Amino acid sequence: MRIGVLTGGGDCPGLNAVIRAVVRKGVAAYGHEFVGFRDGWKGPLEGLTKPLGIAEVRGILPRGGTILGSSRTNPFKIDGGVEKIKANLAEQGVDALVAIGGEDTLGVATKLNDLGVNVVGVPKTIDNDLNATDFTFGFDTAVNIAMEAIDRLHTTAESHHRTLVVEVMGRHAGWIALHAGLAGGANVILLPERPFDVEQVATYVTKRFQVEYAPIVVVSEGAHPLEGQMALQSQEKDSFGHVRLGGIGQWLAEQLEEKTGKEARTVVLGHIQRGGTPTAFDRVLATRFGLQAIDAVHDGDFGKMMALRGTDIVRVPLIDGTGELKTVPLSRYEEAEVFFGS
Repeated sequence: MRIGVLTGGGDCPGLNAVIRAVVRKGVAAYGHEFVGFRDGWKGPLEGLTKPLGIAEVRGILPRGGTILGSSRTNPFKIDGGVEKIKANLAEQGVDALVAIGGEDTLGVATKLNDLGVNVVGVPKTIDNDLNATDFTFGFDTAVNIAMEAIDRLHTTAESHHRTLVVEVMGRHAGWIALHAGLAGGANVILLPERPFDVEQVATYVTKRFQVEYAPIVVVSEGAHPLEGQMALQSQEKDSFGHVRLGGIGQWLAEQLEEKTGKEARTVVLGHIQRGGTPTAFDRVLATRFGLQAIDAVHDGDFGKMMALRGTDIVRVPLIDGTGELKTVPLSRYEEAEVFFGS
């Protein structure tokens, strides 16, 4: 069997670990051949390939990013996109695809599988917002990077008696902000799932200063204040219909400085959260996902996504992972809220 592998969407620590596991087991245990498709769905759409064998995956386990490249190409937004993909797969003699990505990449995989393309999916996103799996690889690394940044910011905030607003990734789901904020001892954590009252945040900040400590506020990029407190800054959308986010941290810092009379600064972690070597947890999880994915391909069990349930890797329908985003439940938010203003 000849199998194509691609990585789509935002890059993520652990992608190379999945590629390595798929290829090594696929060749050693099953004798399959592999071809790498470059730059996400742009690869099979335009026939962009690169060799992918044992030699190509040696030494890539600790590397961040992806050796295959990535993009946010949506073939369903391109005239004849599906037909081009099918034609290029046939030309390359590809019998099945392993698609590694988040909601958008696996959403395309779901549709293609319904149209007769043999696809198996591996869930990747630092946002941890794919349904049907307890965790996605990349999340643990992103949380640890954000936590370390928060740890460092505590000392500079105390030294200068200022509020520091830390903006982390999280478009629709606040998992990174919640976990990093709790682990880093933040005083306020703001998530997309729950609109916040800037006056209440200012009250928490003031209370923190009253006990002679400087506050750390962690905010997801997709967090937003109550209706009427802030206007959407941009209507520009990508090929998957997502508005480009950014700016909530700066806006919030300006508001807090005005309302509290205390200096406030913003730190936007941005793509730092995506870069660099994956943690041990993400390396192991990504490897396990890859091993299970190639087993699913070999078994002909297409239209499935690998998922972590407890400590087990299981196969679930692709639609279960992409049909609805996994957001932070209100109960989890309320667990954390006991620390606010302390």
